[in-house]
Amino acid sequence: MKKAINTDEIKPVDFSGGIRGKHHVASNKGYTVKVHHEDGTTIIHKFIPEKGAILLDEDVRNYFPDSKTVNSALRGLIKLLPQSRKRVRAA
Repeated sequence: MKKAINTDEIKPVDFSGGIRGKHHVASNKGYTVKVHHEDGTTIIHKFIPEKGAILLDEDVRNYFPDSKTVNSALRGLIKLLPQSRKRVRAA
């Protein structure tokens, strides 16, 4: 039987010293999730992002339910750009 969590004991955590993107390179290589079942078995799932995958920030993600809508919106923006514009290469 699990012990009930007393919310009075939970102390606030200060994340102000956090560094954005600290684990970005490692997460792009993939990550592992272990699922522990009640019968004692453990299943390991390995997740590797597809090549070229781009992650959207949460505030942007709220407007786009899937990749089709993202691509459609970006294609609409591309049509508005001047034809003489040079393509920008990723760093």
